[in-house]
Amino acid sequence: MTVNTATPDYIVDSTLTDGEAWVPLATTVVSGTSTATVTFTSTTGANDWSQYMDLILIIYVASLRATADSQLKCFLSGDTTTTNYAYQSFVGDGSSASAAGATGVSTGIDTRHIPAASSTNVFGAIKMNFFDVNSGKFKSVITNTASDRDGAGQVSTTGNLWLSQAPITSIVFSDLNGANITADSRFDLFGVLPRMVTA
Repeated sequence: MTVNTATPDYIVDSTLTDGEAWVPLATTVVSGTSTATVTFTSTTGANDWSQYMDLILIIYVASLRATADSQLKCFLSGDTTTTNYAYQSFVGDGSSASAAGATGVSTGIDTRHIPAASSTNVFGAIKMNFFDVNSGKFKSVITNTASDRDGAGQVSTTGNLWLSQAPITSIVFSDLNGANITADSRFDLFGVLPRMVTA
């Protein structure tokens, strides 16, 4: 029997340390012309997600869909079961606002609106917070999205729920409408360590 003796990054020389709050884990920049999916997976060392309280993604993205906008979606830990995802969202464009919600949606975790092909050289900004990713409860995700779309700006906040008690071990992004993700889109993943020492 092999015993795993690896220690988390916040234990240095057998001493519990108070490390950086956000630990950079992985960066993906879409190269070439475009890509259908962007994937992050827990592995080993600093990228072993089991040692983190939360995960945070900072994203700059656009879609090749041939309209003004599209939406980015992601599935967690390979789970594409429709009934396992729910959301509530609030969207505003400076002159009007709307709200929407659904349970049992096939889109997985939904980021709401991002710029698409008709918004030339425009990228949207997204911040995603994945909370308590290793807990035995359902997982909550808060997504904040903002984009200009060539003058037709839009902002949104979306609360998502993954109805699973399993840990989050992978995140796979794709365009909701089947288009590719534009080249030069950037995804930066960070892990948030729990506070390990007293102030």
